[in-house]
Amino acid sequence: MSTAQPKYPRVLLKLSGEALAGEAKYGIDPQIVSRLAAEVAEVHASGCEVAIVVGGGNIFRGLSAADLGMDRSTADYMGMLATVLNSLALQEAIERAGVPTRVQSALEIREIAEPYIRRRAVRHIEKRRVVIFAAGTGNPFFTTDTAASLRAIEVGAAVIMKATRVDGVYSADPEKDPTATRYSFLSYQQVLNENLRVMDATAIALCRENSMPIIVFDGTVPGNILKAVMGEPIGTVVTEERGGE
Repeated sequence: MSTAQPKYPRVLLKLSGEALAGEAKYGIDPQIVSRLAAEVAEVHASGCEVAIVVGGGNIFRGLSAADLGMDRSTADYMGMLATVLNSLALQEAIERAGVPTRVQSALEIREIAEPYIRRRAVRHIEKRRVVIFAAGTGNPFFTTDTAASLRAIEVGAAVIMKATRVDGVYSADPEKDPTATRYSFLSYQQVLNENLRVMDATAIALCRENSMPIIVFDGTVPGNILKAVMGEPIGTVVTEERGGE
């Protein structure tokens, strides 16, 4: 086993709900969840402390439902419940991989998850437990990206690692524009000015105000989560410094 130390002692891993669906695009693929759990266990074994926020778009997307006429608050609460399902699936898989795990929910569902309490979350992390934050912020009109930014700041993470389906942030959609270029570094302001799809504006503003760096990388490639934790140059880094391609 490598004796290298992780660059980031504590991370907040942001996973999209779609990442759990795999090729099916909907629902939860047990093989995908098991692979992610094995990678989280590998990161945990490196000495890095891990917290996770997962979306719910593989089950229900509140904004899309609101666009079709559903009350936005109701739709968003339904989306929060979808993240609870994903969090429980991740918890079960990570514990099968041998890592103690806790789910804390911003909505009270005491039979299956602890209520979110910041000091308790930090204590779990200090005791080398992986903490999965479910139900977003517990408020409608806020995305799980914003929840990830908020929780990362609250628990003192060194970085937000956003695992996506592409290998970083591009100047345009690389699937639609063959001339799109990938950035290695970006500033928060550049992300906002150019409307780059890193996170929503509220999440980016929170990170900027609290100097929370973000790494955007391809989470579908096995081993990439550990590479990002160890500081290998993959994906796109968003920080206060002026960015560039």
